[in-house]
Amino acid sequence: QVQLVESGGGLVQAGGSLRLSCAASPRGFRFNTMGWYRQAPGKQRELVAVVSSSGTPNYVDSVKSRFIISRDSAKNTVYLQMNSLKPEDTAIYSCYARWLGDHWGRGTQVTVFS
Repeated sequence: QVQLVESGGGLVQAGGSLRLSCAASPRGFRFNTMGWYRQAPGKQRELVAVVSSSGTPNYVDSVKSRFIISRDSAKNTVYLQMNSLKPEDTAIYSCYARWLGDHWGRGTQVTVFS
C-alpha cells in the first residue's frame, strides 16, 4: 500500500522560506512522477511543482524562480524548497506520487503572513 507522509509546513513571514519533505513508501517502489499540489481556502487544488523519475521539474508559473523541487529516488523522498514566500502561497500542500495510479498525502499547512 502506498503511503505519502509530508513534513515541514508551518507559519512564516512573507519573504521567508520553508522546506517541505515527503517520504513515500514502500521504499522498494520506483515511483514515476512525484510532486506537490496545494489548495487554498475556497479555491481548487492546483499543481505547484512535479518532478519526473529522470529528474525533470515542472512548476506552475506563480512559483517559478522561487520554489525548487528535488527528489532522492533512493529514499523515495521529494522536497520542495520554498523561498520568497508570499501570503498568496498560503494553502494546504499535499504530496503526490504516481505509480499504477495517483496517490496523495494528507497535506501540511503552510501559512504566510505579511
